[in-house]
Amino acid sequence: MKYAWIDEHRRTYGLAESCAVLEVSISGYQAWKRGGTPDRKRLTDAQMLALMQAIHTELKSAYGSPRMVRELRDRGFPASKERVERLMREHGIRARHKQRFKATTDSKHALPVAPNLLAREFAPAAPNQVWTADMTYIWTDEGWLYLAVVLDLFNREVVGWSIKPRMTTDIVLDALTMAWFRKKPAPGLIHHSDRGSQYASHAFQARLEEYGMVCSMSRKGNCWDNAPTESFFNSLKNERVHGTRYSTRAEAEADLFDYIEPFYNRRRQHSTLGYASPMNFLEDWISTQHEPKLAA
Repeated sequence: MKYAWIDEHRRTYGLAESCAVLEVSISGYQAWKRGGTPDRKRLTDAQMLALMQAIHTELKSAYGSPRMVRELRDRGFPASKERVERLMREHGIRARHKQRFKATTDSKHALPVAPNLLAREFAPAAPNQVWTADMTYIWTDEGWLYLAVVLDLFNREVVGWSIKPRMTTDIVLDALTMAWFRKKPAPGLIHHSDRGSQYASHAFQARLEEYGMVCSMSRKGNCWDNAPTESFFNSLKNERVHGTRYSTRAEAEADLFDYIEPFYNRRRQHSTLGYASPMNFLEDWISTQHEPKLAA
């Protein structure tokens, strides 16, 4: 049985990864673990369509067919890839269209820059070992609004963020300070960003030193050196911002918070994490740290 295999091997492969490979839901495994059985009620096409349309509306058109399949399974309903794709295609259910967005980096300055210590090693072995940071912009009827974030590369969680009407050093300082107060990482954490003047500033470098962090910066003009943070911004823009008109900065700020905390960190399925959310991935990793190790 799939659940029994997952239970036997979860210390080796992890819960999220095992469930993704075997195409079962985490909630189904958890129900089996508690001694119950997951709800395997099969829906008619009409019932499945109504549920998919409700999820599509609830998640604001964020999911395409792969994540829709897993969302249905996580809610206890069997769903095949072929059936979900067919219903989405026939009824015009699709994720928001992708668009490209220009960078906000200002690297034309005389401030010192740090070497690229990260070197595209995007999979640390534990949380609070490598954080990445970047900024983006959102248009409102009141003018531009800027968002700075700090991601933990281990589980792709947004651990700190700041939203301001100006792209000054204060915005990246506030995002870093939030992350530090929330996580209190041990000295030696690598903080990776682009070469922007805000990150290269004396104030920001002093704050990194105060927190015991080691600075790493992307190579000039190479966005792939900070690909996970760029990917987060693409998801944010494509799944929430694109096609939305914000009348005020306050309206945009509230929507950005709603995307980051209740949705992205806690609910959104992340393909890099075996389609677990950042918080579920972290909780599963923490649970394995307290399980007894098998004798060699």
